[in-house]
Amino acid sequence: MAKLEIELVKSPIGYKPDQRSTVKALGLRKIRDKVVKDDTPQIRGMIEKIKHLVRVREIEKGE
Repeated sequence: MAKLEIELVKSPIGYKPDQRSTVKALGLRKIRDKVVKDDTPQIRGMIEKIKHLVRVREIEKGE
């Protein structure tokens, strides 16, 4: 299964509470924090909700 590297690039302060909760649920706390998650429809939906706050990179199996 492919993996996604998600990096928080913008602060969620000033955005809706559900967007701040999504950032927290992904495990992102500070700007430039990175997490690696499986590429699932649930994670893709979370990313879609906060796409203006994060940068996403697909990780191949060899990386």
